[in-house]
Amino acid sequence: MKIVGITYWTGAEEMILKNDSCLLNNRKPMFVPEGTKDLRASECIVLRVSRLGKGISERFAERYYDAVAFGIDFVAMDVLEHARTSGRSWTSAYGFDYSLAVGDWIKKEEISESEIEEAIGPLTTTINEAISRVSKDMTIRQGDLIYITARRVPEPVEQEQIISKTINGEERLYCRIK
Repeated sequence: MKIVGITYWTGAEEMILKNDSCLLNNRKPMFVPEGTKDLRASECIVLRVSRLGKGISERFAERYYDAVAFGIDFVAMDVLEHARTSGRSWTSAYGFDYSLAVGDWIKKEEISESEIEEAIGPLTTTINEAISRVSKDMTIRQGDLIYITARRVPEPVEQEQIISKTINGEERLYCRIK
């Protein structure tokens, strides 16, 4: 399983790869990693890929995912800044264990892109553009996850903070920072 993100951390769009140990399922606590004093979070939408595809056109992208979930993408901004200035890999800043919290899955037919943007704000890119863009660089497979962050600067988080997202009166994401 691949986890691919389209993010807006640095003020510009970036495509990020994460491994499966980055996944934090709903209602599990997120532990602040050692070595950071500036943990930040971006709200995002997570797509669950439902079929194999490569080089997918935007007009057919709708066929390649079956569910969405609200998520939180965590980044250690102080570690990222140090990595950028020293020319080192950014992986330690965004690829640490449990750096992507994912809420409950919603069938794609049950929520629209406009409802998603109303809940978390404008996305870095549209869902169809994200699927098309990722599939141009790599083959996507059933079970892969693609996440798209909101188009804004990540917000600082603190220990014991609770991040939740409620849609239509139903809590869809809950994450406690420890």
